[in-house]
Amino acid sequence: MAEGFVDDENLEAIVTRIEQKSRKIESLLKQSKPVEALKTALEGSILKTRDERCKSANWIVVHRAIMAIKDVDAMLSYLDPEYYDILMKYLYRGLATGDRPTCDQCLKIHEKLTEKAGLGCILRSLADTVNTV
Repeated sequence: MAEGFVDDENLEAIVTRIEQKSRKIESLLKQSKPVEALKTALEGSILKTRDERCKSANWIVVHRAIMAIKDVDAMLSYLDPEYYDILMKYLYRGLATGDRPTCDQCLKIHEKLTEKAGLGCILRSLADTVNTV
């Protein structure tokens, strides 16, 4: 097992945490707070597990928040820079889906995020093979 990764016994705890996060995000979206929902989705989203079920469940939560963003500039002005690299990782995961609406939204955010965070954000997200989403 890779250092820092959880074993199968802790997977249920991770799933429970993702389910709780999902409920909080849905509540924020119902309150028309998509940026807060995205920030909540990104908090602690780099899972210390290689279990694809957990990664997929977390992607669904982040995807829901990403798709709710209407004003990318406002979102980036509110989002702390510490989340930029994590968001970039999820944008690439979204682009890999091949789903047209998801890809369109991810490309729109990618362009603005690159303008704001620079090319280093892209390089860090691609080069980090330990913290995968």
